[in-house]
Amino acid sequence: MTSTEGSSGQRAPLVLVSNRGPVTFDVDGSFTRGTGGLVTALTGLATHRDAVWIASAMTEGDVRKSRERRGRAFKVDTPSGEFHVRLVVSEHEAYDRFYNVVANPLLWFIQHYLWDLSNAPDIRDNEIEAFEYGYKAVNEDLARTVIEQIEGEAEPVVMVHDYHLYTLPAVVRAARPDVFLHHFIHIPWTQPDAWRVLPKRMREEIFHGVLSNDIVGFHTRSYRWNFLQCCRDLMNLEVDFEGGVVHVDGREVWVRSYPLPIDYEATRKVAASKRTKEFEAEIERRRRKHIILRVDRADLSKNVLRGFTAFDRFLGQHPEFHEDVTFIAQLMPSRMDVPEYQEYLQRIEALVAIVNHRHGTPDWMPIQLKLRDDLEEAVAAYKQYDAMIVNPMFDGMNLVAKEGPLVNERNGVSILSENTGAHEELGEWALSVNPFDIKETADMIFRALTMSADERERRAKGLKAAVTERDPGDWIDEQLADIRAKSGAMTAGTSG
Repeated sequence: MTSTEGSSGQRAPLVLVSNRGPVTFDVDGSFTRGTGGLVTALTGLATHRDAVWIASAMTEGDVRKSRERRGRAFKVDTPSGEFHVRLVVSEHEAYDRFYNVVANPLLWFIQHYLWDLSNAPDIRDNEIEAFEYGYKAVNEDLARTVIEQIEGEAEPVVMVHDYHLYTLPAVVRAARPDVFLHHFIHIPWTQPDAWRVLPKRMREEIFHGVLSNDIVGFHTRSYRWNFLQCCRDLMNLEVDFEGGVVHVDGREVWVRSYPLPIDYEATRKVAASKRTKEFEAEIERRRRKHIILRVDRADLSKNVLRGFTAFDRFLGQHPEFHEDVTFIAQLMPSRMDVPEYQEYLQRIEALVAIVNHRHGTPDWMPIQLKLRDDLEEAVAAYKQYDAMIVNPMFDGMNLVAKEGPLVNERNGVSILSENTGAHEELGEWALSVNPFDIKETADMIFRALTMSADERERRAKGLKAAVTERDPGDWIDEQLADIRAKSGAMTAGTSG
């Protein structure tokens, strides 16, 4: 992997900082791999020999491990590689406000257009205090650890990740003006009006924090464009849309897009594993003529209800498919401490029961709902689907849209929301849908299941080629190359 180097030619330290770390500890000292796309994305970076990954202590086991190590970095050996981790303990109430009031749901809902603005949100003392004494407090805890980690280092490089840490860069920048800050945001960036939900002071602190970075990265060109629009319309800043540059406080902030690829070799390895093949044999034993698949978190942004409603409509319009098709839905319960998510999961289960009752027979259950997170089970289903639905309302990238076509063995057709980040790369080979259009989604299910063998093969080959064009090493190298280029330009400007 390409390394970052300072002007002296010495390799500069690389510090990663995110809310969630690569592993989660139990109180007995054992650990499990951290979940989510962010952890997957950072695995390659964190195994870089000079990288230290700073993250929040999210569980009681994390807190115990951090205190055992006196807050210092320590090595963790995992099947994914070796990590140097530093866990930061925040005050419990502050972290609860940070995570459960501001980051989720307030920012997450803004950045996925999830708020029903006629009803919510109401910004009251609770939200304002949660931002001041929760969100900013946790960001400051992590920032202080970053500052301590880079103490004494010349030209340090800090890579900040995601929406949890928008105010952190300003704290680090104030303490270390020489630091190079790169911030990658893994979720969508919405248009200016979506951000007007926030009080002006809160909004400006967030933008000031993000613009304290030297480079801000997104998955797609459209999210990059939205961010530039926000800087112009909400912050009255000079913006170069074509060059992707924001001029602020005498600095140039580069705004770039780096689409996240999957580790296709690792995914193929999982597909070939013994446990995956055992799940696959069970799927083959129970399969009908067609399998439709979705693999998701049970998140409001994933649009699960409209997907099931479209399948319900499809079955009503096409009784010839009765008892010939099974919709396998593997959903991982998500954010169950947020009331909106508890209610959403209940609505999913209720809708599945209605569809199964309406169309099912004693021998056939149209929807198989599996509420669990099991990688091998999901990959076994990837290999066997005839159509896969990925229809989020909005999504940062969506790695499922890439993993499924990679290992599928039946020339399965992808039904892909035009609002998912992966659509920029995969839309040419998928059946595109407006995620809010239930009729169109139902029609695309029919089209996918009746498509000619030649067209299925052509689309499947196109998807596989697009998915294997880049790997996580390329994603990392693209960002490090921009860090070197901008760092060099800054040095040249200073010396000039």
